[in-house]
Amino acid sequence: MFNFFVKSNIVFGRGAVEQLPDMIKGYGMQHVMVVYDAGVKAAGIAEQVMAQVEKAGVASTVFDGVIPNPTNEVVEEAAAIAKEKKIDGFVAVGGGSSIDLAKAINVLMTNPGKIGEYGGMNMVKNDCLPLIAIPTTAGTSSEITNVSALIDTEKVIKYVVIDNKIVASDVICDPDFTKTMPAGVTAATGMDAITHAVESYISNMATPLTGYNSLEALKIFREYLPRAVKDGSDMEAREQMMLGCIIAGFAFSNANLGLVHGIAHTLSAHFGLAHGMANATVLPYVMEYNAASCPEKMVDMAKAIGLPVTGSQEDMYLLSKDLLAMTKELGIKTLSEQGIEKKDFDMLADDVLKEPVLGFNPRQNITKEDVLAILEKAF
Repeated sequence: MFNFFVKSNIVFGRGAVEQLPDMIKGYGMQHVMVVYDAGVKAAGIAEQVMAQVEKAGVASTVFDGVIPNPTNEVVEEAAAIAKEKKIDGFVAVGGGSSIDLAKAINVLMTNPGKIGEYGGMNMVKNDCLPLIAIPTTAGTSSEITNVSALIDTEKVIKYVVIDNKIVASDVICDPDFTKTMPAGVTAATGMDAITHAVESYISNMATPLTGYNSLEALKIFREYLPRAVKDGSDMEAREQMMLGCIIAGFAFSNANLGLVHGIAHTLSAHFGLAHGMANATVLPYVMEYNAASCPEKMVDMAKAIGLPVTGSQEDMYLLSKDLLAMTKELGIKTLSEQGIEKKDFDMLADDVLKEPVLGFNPRQNITKEDVLAILEKAF
């Protein structure tokens, strides 16, 4: 027996943002908070979204103070504004940081205390307000997941609020909004999406339904990510990447993730590394490390993306080798290129071992030496 949870209404396609006024009216919202970052504003996307909000004929308040890897302090600041304005619904526009921040603000609108009190699984007691998510990247899948990833600056950790109550009510996936993503961001967010597909497939919580979605997403990403990075105006590639992110989100929000995310969370908490880049840097080496614990699944993924399987024991390493080649092709930076020094490894390894997400990794009993070896390879 297993559960598979999907909540959001999804509108997908070019021009889908035009559905926003009817969605807002449908919830009877009176005062909407629109959450986005400086990049979304600079790309002209915020202006397009605000034009649709105005068509709904409701009051609106903008919170544009989103930062990469949003902190508890930013959540509390935005929530205070939302409460003061008596916000009764949210529109989140952007990548994972904007949407995760909106989810966290939403928690505090109907639940008491500080956001840090809701870290972990199923800690949110009361239902949240309507939230419409409009992704502008193809990577995090935050638009349809039950996860909000945040930084606790006091504890220096990246932690997650995981609860089905925080999932967006509606999702507007308009591939046109991903056209302005630079090649480097497209590559990093795309590798984040691949990480979600791969880690959810080998998770010890995987089910037949999550496995199906993981493999389908991986096929899409492997074919279309290089195209999207090479030519940002390739709308077929952009559209497929956005579709793949929804499919991968169905998988990992139900199956969870593993050691790659454990390391990436720690890198982001201590050094502010972009989440997608942090995942991509260590992904091939963690897959190599995990291979012996789930060889059949590694071969399944290799077959899914058309790698030449020979029937030998070495087939379990085909995926990790392909992922390494892909990171090099897409210009993913090594840890040293991102400013990490070897003197930091010991501290990082200690903190990685505290990550709850390691409980879902297929290979268990992970040691400090194991993590250090992975960091060394990624350096």
